[in-house]
Amino acid sequence: MKIAFIYHFFSPFVRQDYEILSRHFEIEKINYRKTEDIIKMVRAIINSDLTYSWFASGHSFIALILSRILNKRSIVIVGGYDVAYVPEINYGQFTLGMAKRFYAKYVLKNADIVLAVSKFTQSEVNARTKPRMLKIIYNGINTDEFSPGGKKENLVLTVAGSGYNLGDDISETENIIKLKGIDTFARAAERFPNTNFFVIGLSKLGIRILKKKYPFPNLEFTGYVPQTELLEFYRRAKVYCQLSFRESFGVALAEAMACGCVPVVTDRGALPEVVGDTGFYVQYGDGKATAEAIGNALISDREAIARKRIEDMFSLREREKVLIELIEKLYLSK
Repeated sequence: MKIAFIYHFFSPFVRQDYEILSRHFEIEKINYRKTEDIIKMVRAIINSDLTYSWFASGHSFIALILSRILNKRSIVIVGGYDVAYVPEINYGQFTLGMAKRFYAKYVLKNADIVLAVSKFTQSEVNARTKPRMLKIIYNGINTDEFSPGGKKENLVLTVAGSGYNLGDDISETENIIKLKGIDTFARAAERFPNTNFFVIGLSKLGIRILKKKYPFPNLEFTGYVPQTELLEFYRRAKVYCQLSFRESFGVALAEAMACGCVPVVTDRGALPEVVGDTGFYVQYGDGKATAEAIGNALISDREAIARKRIEDMFSLREREKVLIELIEKLYLSK
């Protein structure tokens, strides 16, 4: 079987699916960045049996139009941002105007299969339109790679970005800080002067803003770090915080849990789906409650059960198994 793999940004979870599919099928990868890329897309889809697109947006809209014209099957993965509408923090594709909303709705309604990365994302898809077929396939974590290693330290960690949003636009930077609850994380750090707090994945502008606002000696900021370095942070940290306004899944959270971090999270979006009863919950923006939860997490013994939840429910092997079965079934139904 030949698959046209359509994407805009080759983020880690997009790369992960590309590697999964490449182990089973013949894949042609098309990075849609400009109008001229449509020619490459047409050629790839003509020579393929189905299209596999990450995110319901302009690039997958074009892929789906071509798929329908050429009578090819289509699968679209919904990652969360593409169906989000959170005007309070200017987050989500559905805050970007009529054209973006139209592209997304058309894709969601007309793809043969829409795959959501969580129940929360599934509910957002259903709030926008009714797909032909909508299924949940959780993101997968490589628990062989993301695993405990060495002794845990008195360290609390959060990841604010993946390296794809490290620009110097002040409005975008402030929105990321709000989205990820970094202010709350920083306020909690003040209450633990003998504990190291790390924020990973902020732009230089974001770091300047927060260092000025929260000049605590135990609070450190980094920009983007490579995966090998991030893995070491996960392994060293006792506690991982995801204090977000919303999350469609929480890949960094799941990676940290797989490395034995005790999770402290808000009770929003898909975070309860990932954490279950293995961590501590707080309301968004509640600095006092967050500090109390971090204190409890630091003295807890939940490292093993946090990892086991990821192994049992969100393993990369399970995602691969379900994806391949679904694609083969869709192909045979043609």
